[in-house]
Amino acid sequence: MRTEKPWGFFEVLYEGDGFKVKSVVVNPGARLSLQTHKNRSEHWTVVRGVSVFQIGEKKEEVHIDQSRYIAKGEKHRLENKGTKPLEIIEVQCGEYLGEDDIVRIEDDYDRS
Repeated sequence: MRTEKPWGFFEVLYEGDGFKVKSVVVNPGARLSLQTHKNRSEHWTVVRGVSVFQIGEKKEEVHIDQSRYIAKGEKHRLENKGTKPLEIIEVQCGEYLGEDDIVRIEDDYDRS
């Protein structure tokens, strides 16, 4: 099922007990909120486009076929500074994987 967001959309590809796999597409010039999760870790792999990952205080450009791990509780953000859509595959692992586990630190779209 596709879930629209102000920055693009995501689709859950597969989920099981303690894990979820999503495709996340970020529109050109858009970014997700700077956030943390109390109950899950995430692993991001770029499959289309060029991204800027912020994990902790470090920001870096990440390209196709490169990935990064985000530990539970670590602040992070995904940004598309390119002119074409950015797509990542996100693998979540944890005891609770609901969208309400997002703790937003900064948000361009005034979501709490």
